[in-house]
Amino acid sequence: MTVLHSVDFFPSGQSPIAIEPRLPQAAFPEHHHDFHEIVIVEHGTGIHVFNGQPYTISGGTVCFVRDHDRHLYEHTDNLCLTNVLYRSPDAFQFLAGLNQLLPQEQDGYYPSHWRVNQQTLGQIRAIISKMEAQAKETDTPGIADREILFMQLLVLLRKSSLEEGSGRSDTRLNQLMLWLEDHFAEDICWESLAAQFTLSLRTLHRQLKHTTGLTPQRYLNRLRLIKARHMLRHSDESVTDIAFRCGFGDSNHFSTLFRREFAWSPREIRQGRDVQLQ
Repeated sequence: MTVLHSVDFFPSGQSPIAIEPRLPQAAFPEHHHDFHEIVIVEHGTGIHVFNGQPYTISGGTVCFVRDHDRHLYEHTDNLCLTNVLYRSPDAFQFLAGLNQLLPQEQDGYYPSHWRVNQQTLGQIRAIISKMEAQAKETDTPGIADREILFMQLLVLLRKSSLEEGSGRSDTRLNQLMLWLEDHFAEDICWESLAAQFTLSLRTLHRQLKHTTGLTPQRYLNRLRLIKARHMLRHSDESVTDIAFRCGFGDSNHFSTLFRREFAWSPREIRQGRDVQLQ
């Protein structure tokens, strides 16, 4: 597995923060690093496999990666990222208690993927631009300024994650997309789901297409297919059982959609044909 080292990314031995844009981010094999990072998805789509679990990502997704996490990117489509790297929560000279603003692991579950609305994404870009402008400032005031900006970024992300009661439609769409990650196999009535998140059906269609480039049903099918591909690679269940577990009522229809999405049949994926030819 590829290991990325902080010495190759941080501008100086004193700086605890580095900005690493990926415009665009191509598919990248599984790796881990000796630093932490916050991944801001600017736009585009892709699959982020995090500690063996696949997540669909698109503009507004925020991923928190610790130094012991392993992850990879695949099936990317114009995926543009900005990575905010930091050595560790304890590596800052002027800040303490940062862990309280980061995702907390509870009972083995780590909420690694958040979503932010477009307004927050614009505010994030402004903070990161200031951090980049100060990248060459290695004196004590310069380092302190960058640490303060990093704190502002974490506070902004934390506040955004707590917007459960927000009236913004794009915030409610983010909540809906996170809900689908856990309920993708259920029978989905888009009209009822839109009402559940206080969205009109028209707004749901328009905003999901704007965010992901996909219609709601195409987005749901892709989400199901991604989960199915993971199960084909990492379980011994039959193709038919996996199709049903991922929300497909007909295994033949599942196989047709699967080949259309990935250019490989489910059985070829199970045999590792796609990996062998990479």
